[in-house]
Amino acid sequence: MRFSAFFAPTLRDDPAEAEVVSHRLLLRAGFIRRVTSGVYDFLPLGLKVLRRIETVVREEMDRAGAQELLMPLVQPAELWQASGRWLKYGPELLRFHDRHDHESCLGPTHEEVICDMVARELKSYRQLPLNLYQIQTKFRDEVRPRFGLMRGREFIMKDAYSFHADEADLAREYDNMFEAYSRIFTRLGLKFRAVEADTGSIGGNVSHEFHVLADSGEDVIAHCDTCNYAANVEKARGRRSLPQQGASIVLAEVATPGASAVGDVANMLGIEADRLVKTLMYAVSGGPHDGTVVAACVRGDDEVQEIKLAHALNADGVTLADADAIKAVGGVPGFVGPQGLKAKVYADVMLQGATGLVAGANRSNAHVTGLDMARDVPDAIYHDLRNVRAGDGCPQCDGRLELSRGIEVGHVFALGRRYAEPMKVEFQDATGQRAVATMGCYGIGVSRLVAAIVEQCHDEAGIRWPVHLAPFQVSLVSLGTSEAVLLVSRQLYTALGEAGFEVLWDERNERPGVKFKDAELMGIPIKVVVGERGLAEGMVEIGLRGDKPSSLPPEDVPGWVASAMSGAAC
Repeated sequence: MRFSAFFAPTLRDDPAEAEVVSHRLLLRAGFIRRVTSGVYDFLPLGLKVLRRIETVVREEMDRAGAQELLMPLVQPAELWQASGRWLKYGPELLRFHDRHDHESCLGPTHEEVICDMVARELKSYRQLPLNLYQIQTKFRDEVRPRFGLMRGREFIMKDAYSFHADEADLAREYDNMFEAYSRIFTRLGLKFRAVEADTGSIGGNVSHEFHVLADSGEDVIAHCDTCNYAANVEKARGRRSLPQQGASIVLAEVATPGASAVGDVANMLGIEADRLVKTLMYAVSGGPHDGTVVAACVRGDDEVQEIKLAHALNADGVTLADADAIKAVGGVPGFVGPQGLKAKVYADVMLQGATGLVAGANRSNAHVTGLDMARDVPDAIYHDLRNVRAGDGCPQCDGRLELSRGIEVGHVFALGRRYAEPMKVEFQDATGQRAVATMGCYGIGVSRLVAAIVEQCHDEAGIRWPVHLAPFQVSLVSLGTSEAVLLVSRQLYTALGEAGFEVLWDERNERPGVKFKDAELMGIPIKVVVGERGLAEGMVEIGLRGDKPSSLPPEDVPGWVASAMSGAAC
């Protein structure tokens, strides 16, 4: 492709709306353009990279035995009503009425559609197992789209759904997909971790997320410095040393005027923060405790992990209660303690059996000392509710947990019968009885991967695409417009194309610095420079992006490029 005819509008300055590296560079280099909040055009450069990623995904999914299909973006409301998610999914589900007043939605995922289709076609256990996938547009009406392609409202996703006659076969396919995902991200040249994860709104019993390690990641993952344990902090478990227990003493009230924060109370009373009980009040939505207020307690130097709390309650979610709700159950905002509340108390397991604690007195400007959890909060329900911290002990070995930031790019779920049962995905088993299929689902954020790769593969000058993912493998730069320069450039352009390489020939009447900066910004990995000075010696310059170039005769260039193409990492 000649640069003068190529649609690649680059920007010299950083866009004001770009918050992370990938957003800034993809806009500047002419890969994407914003249409509206969370919705982007893929320009020719961006689409080329997207298609290369899709090719890797397709090859590995096909290799794993999955079959590709394509389902519609628009989904009828009755399918979501049948699964029970029409109201439960929340405002991220974009609902609308067509001209016939039929209610539908734009699909954020396709469990309902695939179950409806398979339910109509599945007759016998002999048709199982079955794994079907698609690469298709999704829409989720995010409340705060940001970071460009990393958290958009419209995005491209690979989603696969497997159906099985029993749980053992589902476990086999779960492992098969786990391995396929590992191969995909390895082929893409990424540094990634697979971590235990919460199943979220999709549901199911077991799930793993695949995270690209990057400082800009929205998720925090905990991983052991010794073994292979890794988990999202929403799921992670950790061991911590507990303070030495004192003898149980009488509960006594002490004045703590103006001190409600853990640090202030600890300083005032001359104790360590881990001797305090931090009590937070939450309003519950969904599940058996819907509409109630509950207390969640952790040690003073810990934080409540709200996803863990929601799971302990079997709830859809929890939000911090307002002052009126706290007062209604006997608490005083800023001075809440777990004792005597007219609400269920959920406490972290690190508090079980603890004595000699300090907690809010449920009176203004006062705390209690000598709190004994078993004596003073006898009905407390204990769960793992705390956020793990760096330095916690690993739950699987003697190692220590470290925390890193990650960008979630893939997620695998063992769904079981969460959707198959309400959607009536049934078959005749080997004994002639009707049985419900069990399911897995497996997603990869294909468009998000474009951004995730840039987050790992960039430098001060621009993007550093791995060779096999770059929109063009070679940037052919002509310095000047002399007949000799253009003749050799044209010959190289033809020879490289015939050798199977995609070349962006920059024959524009621009300054060399402009051409070089555009090539580096776009991340084209190999640069060939044709100039009059080199041609006087029968040579052209060639080199990998950012490296010192070498001089070669023009006829040796295709062979040099072929050898350089073996590299995959950025």
